[in-house]
Amino acid sequence: MTQQNQKQLGTTLWKIADTLRGAMSADDFRDYMLSFLFLRYLSDNYVEAVKKELGRDYPEQGDGLRYTPLKNWYAENEADIPDFEKQMRLKVHYVIEPAHLWSNIAEMARTQDEQLLNTLQAGFKYIENESFESTFNGLFSEINLGSEKLGKDYSTRNKKLTEIIKEIADGLEEFSTDRDALGDAYEYLIGQFAAGSGKKAGEFYTPQQLSDILSGIVTLDSQDPSTGKRDKLSKVLDFACGSGSLLLNIRRRMGSRGIGHIYGQEKNITTYNLARMNMLLHGVKDAEFDIYHGDTLTNDWESFRELNPAKKPSFDAVVANPPFSLRWQPGEEVAKDVRFKNYGVAPKSAADFAFLLHGFHYLAADGVMAIILPHGVLFRGGAEAKIRKKLLDDGNIDTVIGLPANLFYSTGIPVCILILKKCKKSDDVLFINASEHFDKAKRQNVLTPEHIDKILDTYQHRKEEERYARRVDMAEIIENDYNLNITRYVSTAEPEPIIDLAKTHAAIVAADEDIGEMTSKHNSFLKELGLPPLPSAAGKASE
Repeated sequence: MTQQNQKQLGTTLWKIADTLRGAMSADDFRDYMLSFLFLRYLSDNYVEAVKKELGRDYPEQGDGLRYTPLKNWYAENEADIPDFEKQMRLKVHYVIEPAHLWSNIAEMARTQDEQLLNTLQAGFKYIENESFESTFNGLFSEINLGSEKLGKDYSTRNKKLTEIIKEIADGLEEFSTDRDALGDAYEYLIGQFAAGSGKKAGEFYTPQQLSDILSGIVTLDSQDPSTGKRDKLSKVLDFACGSGSLLLNIRRRMGSRGIGHIYGQEKNITTYNLARMNMLLHGVKDAEFDIYHGDTLTNDWESFRELNPAKKPSFDAVVANPPFSLRWQPGEEVAKDVRFKNYGVAPKSAADFAFLLHGFHYLAADGVMAIILPHGVLFRGGAEAKIRKKLLDDGNIDTVIGLPANLFYSTGIPVCILILKKCKKSDDVLFINASEHFDKAKRQNVLTPEHIDKILDTYQHRKEEERYARRVDMAEIIENDYNLNITRYVSTAEPEPIIDLAKTHAAIVAADEDIGEMTSKHNSFLKELGLPPLPSAAGKASE
């Protein structure tokens, strides 16, 4: 499917969403829309695998409106179903009952079947609890099919669902059934819903342009980026993963064989479900990722609470776009937390460094971490200054990248990217000031591929460029009291032109002589007319 068709598919689905949601909020409708797209993906993927497995035994046609081909096969081969499903679990890692396949759901919508709502509800429950080897409890928990937002009674709700599903089915029918295209459409819709969600968008969406920068950084060789991309990332962590797009971006860059296991953590239940669907939608098998629903700051993921350093999980790459300057309530026991005890505790007013230290604690010795944070972490005092000093003295801060303002849907503030390593090759800190390198768009500023490539190339080869990038040694940073404010080291201001005083004086003298000549000539005309002369420039000066 071409890129243009992919965009057209996303646009078509967005128009459907905008038309059908009615009184429902965009955030509520998002969950319905994306869940149906997810079901379509799972079904298409499953049916393709079923055809290969059954070969000639797979019926070409359904039986009228009541049976899909797979329903026919189930009806005729009841004794073989357990072995068949066991085989499907080995091949595609999940099973979908024929009644719950998208083709059947779409047919029920087209015929306005009164059992659509019940069938859909049963299908969602089956997928959550029985489809996969690992259970996906609550995957559709945000899809309340009994909600009055759909209608006051069963019949009204069923009618609304038939309308929504029919429109989506018809919209998808115009396009290729390429499953990758559905994944792209899912990402496009997440971006569109984020654009309409304002501040809420920060909960689940990292703009693609920033995702490209972070993924580009962590997929390069961590010790010597100039040698190019790493061959393998065994384990990758995003501890504030939102809808999972950043993790998927890393996987795209590495290729499915270049990445081992993906780990994500997300506190918001809706976004957590989006992330799990997003992984599966992009062909990541359930055995290849773990997305955990929990609070990163309290570190409630049990496997992360291992105190034995030898058993502690560690990651080749850690990425994150956590909530900016989140207020939190660290208790007394937090000071003893293994993540913070050597650095200090971030202040209640801003958990930025708490998030950073969490990720850094789980970074492998030869790994790389890239995190998006507000500029305040670079210069604020108090507890944050102590944490910053410790990280700098230990040689853990590798690069500081300043980005333009207004890149996010959720905030207009400029942000920075901090790149950290436990073992780094260079003794200096690279500062990149990209704050003025962007294109203006209607609502947000935009980083073009050229802007992104320039940032990545500068980081990879540790280049220096006037008013853009500079390598700063620790002596200068210490002299500045560990303040990392980017403009202290890389100012984008154009230097004032140097004035040549001798040339300026000569020009003034020449101008004065010209004025004298013109005044004398003018006075000769005035004399002929019998008018008083103008005073000369020299005369004015003497006055």
